[in-house]
Amino acid sequence: MAEAYKPADLRAKTADELQALLLELKREQFNLRFQSATGQTEGQSRVRVVRRAIARVKTLAAQAVAKNTAGATAPAAKS
Repeated sequence: MAEAYKPADLRAKTADELQALLLELKREQFNLRFQSATGQTEGQSRVRVVRRAIARVKTLAAQAVAKNTAGATAPAAKS
């Protein structure tokens, strides 16, 4: 599910797509956590990949929000 998401690919997505991806990654993280607790984990490295993908998506979403709010509140240049 969660491949190695590249920042350039994530920047091309809309805010809604990022939120959907974040939801999907959090579900996968929950499932992996559940598998780990019951001893059914196929590979522990997947937990790390998903955790980092979540952080990457959250970071880019926050940057997009900051960029949008900074542009909206910028004072108008005087002529």
